[in-house]
Amino acid sequence: MTLRQIVLDTETTGMPVEEGHRLIEIGAVELVERRLTHRNYHQYLNPERAVDAGAFAVHGLSNDFLENKPRFHEIVDEFLDYVRGAELIIHNAAFDVGFLDAELKRAGYPPLSEHVDLVTDSLAIARDKHPGQRNSLDALCRRYQIDNSERTLHGALLDSEILADVYLALTGGQWDLSFDNPAETATGAQAALGTIRADRPRLRVIEPEAEAAAAHAEWVERLQQTDEGFAWPRLSS
Repeated sequence: MTLRQIVLDTETTGMPVEEGHRLIEIGAVELVERRLTHRNYHQYLNPERAVDAGAFAVHGLSNDFLENKPRFHEIVDEFLDYVRGAELIIHNAAFDVGFLDAELKRAGYPPLSEHVDLVTDSLAIARDKHPGQRNSLDALCRRYQIDNSERTLHGALLDSEILADVYLALTGGQWDLSFDNPAETATGAQAALGTIRADRPRLRVIEPEAEAAAAHAEWVERLQQTDEGFAWPRLSS
């Protein structure tokens, strides 16, 4: 079965959803077998209410800009066609799913869980992998050396593109590798290997200091002399 994942982000008029705040932007990118397909989804929405000043400071989407955009009920079928049957990857998923479910209910549709296969919270993955550390999208970009220099304001499509790289780094180990044959990433250990874009900058290789290199060589030498079954080849100098 083909692994299809949608990395998704939203922007809103404010929070919380229980106070009637609405979606104003949906952005998403598609991964198939952990590779970007460049089949993206992006939509601004008229929320039929004012944007809070605090939310505007975060995303910069004004009431005037959104005034002539479609309402959610006008694009709901197109959106559901895009996400249907996929695994959704969302950072702090409860927030976005709460808003999407509210919009779906308002439009007369079942909740999101009835249209997709699974919702995965990348924030939960990050907290499990890096307990006690900051795990915002910006913090994860710094940790994994992912370029987010264009993220001066939050934007749903840009954030979903960045999150795709973050998710692959979180779940794939050597996320900078790429393959010519997409099928090679579908099975076995190779399914965990990283990035889907060959134009990403290479990871820096930090050479050890002479003292550390010598200590490591001595350690390997001791291992090769044990009876524990090590069969490592000796490297010529």
